[in-house]
Amino acid sequence: MAEDVQFTFDRFLTDQGNQLRELLEPVERVEVVDRYTVKLLLKEPFVWLLDVLARPQAMWIIAPEVVHQYGDLKLPETAIGTGPFLLERYEPNVKAVFKRHPEYFRTGLPWVDGVEWLVINDDSTRLAMYRTGQLDMLGVRQPDLDALKQSYPHYLYQDYLSNVASALFMRTDQPPFHDVRVRRAISHALDRQGLIEAVAIRGEPTPAVPRGLTEWSLPLDQLGAGARYYQYDPPEAKRLLAEAGMPQGFQTQLTATGGFGRDVLDAVQLVQRQLKDVGIEATLRRQEYGAYVATTRLGKFEGMVYAPFTLAWEPHTTLYAAYSPDQPLNAGHVNDPQLTAMLKEQQRTKALEARKQLIFAIQRYEAEQQYYVYTYSAMNTVSWQPYVKHFAPSPTWDIGGLAAALWLER
Repeated sequence: MAEDVQFTFDRFLTDQGNQLRELLEPVERVEVVDRYTVKLLLKEPFVWLLDVLARPQAMWIIAPEVVHQYGDLKLPETAIGTGPFLLERYEPNVKAVFKRHPEYFRTGLPWVDGVEWLVINDDSTRLAMYRTGQLDMLGVRQPDLDALKQSYPHYLYQDYLSNVASALFMRTDQPPFHDVRVRRAISHALDRQGLIEAVAIRGEPTPAVPRGLTEWSLPLDQLGAGARYYQYDPPEAKRLLAEAGMPQGFQTQLTATGGFGRDVLDAVQLVQRQLKDVGIEATLRRQEYGAYVATTRLGKFEGMVYAPFTLAWEPHTTLYAAYSPDQPLNAGHVNDPQLTAMLKEQQRTKALEARKQLIFAIQRYEAEQQYYVYTYSAMNTVSWQPYVKHFAPSPTWDIGGLAAALWLER
């Protein structure tokens, strides 16, 4: 109902604990027109509104009565919605069990009676369960892929380039990272192709918009003058550090979390080694994931951080959150009036091709400034059993929607 939509977005815009409020920052208010219609009134032109409303990250419509009863949405009992499956039970750190929603609004769907979403932290255990038929589908780590294909060539496999970009980010409001020469030196110090081959196995070096967003993300050779700073060039890195007054390099802290999986921890150790080769002594600090989300990801850290940094279903939110000076996810504390003006201009530009050129210009500008030192977007592979029909992987978080349209033929 329209009242539920209004309640959802009003709560989204006013909840002080909502780190994603900037997604709807241009919205002034939401009005109910009739039972099935709402009107969103904007503070300023915002051509990305429909794209943002379609994001699977945070735009689910919630039931007001659930919030009124429970106060928040943290308990399993609050998982009430209009999706294809109903939560039957939740066993923390073990699994979530869903059953078919008999009144789902899409006639005839879902085609399976239920879904079990298992929590299996150990990579080898997940792979062994998939090999023995205990799992119907699995996201496969690239180091395991060739062996799995050789043993199970009849399984189905599909690759897709990630819509996530990993990056080094730093306090650009503090020395020495306020100096563009230092940031460029850090970028020159990183062997991106070496990182891909050692950790991700497959992937592409990425600019500010992840390479998986192929329509909006520029290949490195189209980054203009900034493309040079993506080149692995330790001598040039040392020269830039000397020019910035640090011929012997400097010491700093490098934070990472294991919450993103072991590949990130492997990558950060290689990054640490590559930085050391140009004179940057970075002490590695491993942080628990919950603490990382509550502090480091919000810019409350010292030194540098390495992590999967930007998640993109469209380019605006990714860029605006990272570079607009008043956004909580601007972890690098970037405050560049020229860049801010470019961000504002693209969100007001209705003509698609003109807007695309502005997004490209922002990526070229960031490549020169290196406010965030982006590394790569990884190649992802999903595999599923031959009896799983009408399934295709997608980077969306709408797992229920994907499962609703598949069926099993045993």
